[in-house]
Amino acid sequence: MNEHVRPQSLTRGPETTQAAEGLPRRKWTVEELRKIIEAGIIDEDENFELLGGEVVPMSPKGRRHERVRAELMMHWGRARPDTIKFGVEAPIELSKHDWPEPDFFFHPAEIALMEATGETVLLVVEVSDSSLYKDRKLKARIYATFGIREYWVIEAKTLMTRVHMLPSAEGYGSVADIPPAEMLVPKLAPAMAVRIADLDLG
Repeated sequence: MNEHVRPQSLTRGPETTQAAEGLPRRKWTVEELRKIIEAGIIDEDENFELLGGEVVPMSPKGRRHERVRAELMMHWGRARPDTIKFGVEAPIELSKHDWPEPDFFFHPAEIALMEATGETVLLVVEVSDSSLYKDRKLKARIYATFGIREYWVIEAKTLMTRVHMLPSAEGYGSVADIPPAEMLVPKLAPAMAVRIADLDLG
């Protein structure tokens, strides 16, 4: 072991993450980021997520992404029963180090938006263009770890949807690519079914 690097169990101070180049980085918490935002150091409108303790900037959203997201929002707004609510670009506090902000997440109406957890969320949906790799790899692993029971990644360009189910600490046990002409029916929220090809995307 490098004598200048002490094991984490022997160090004091904040937790760290392991960067790609092997150097430790400070591991941030949701509470710390809230305080930073309240202090005005980071503007609350800045687009970032907390993933595994790392503050990750969110990719700029292209016109195609925004068109797909807007059409989905209108469709689900019309279809939503009284028993289900959904957040749009709202964060989910999965742990003290994980605060992702998906395009959509659905939860039972009796649970407040900001009180939803991995166990109570019915469905998470990401619309992806430049963030496709992150959404399919990193965020899929995080959502599975925290028990998100169904996770969709809709590719804005092709409209193909990758459906993830059966979460575990190792990832999702079921992953399937669904073409836009097929009906997507959420297992825990069937009233929110959608056929992507039917959306008015021009």
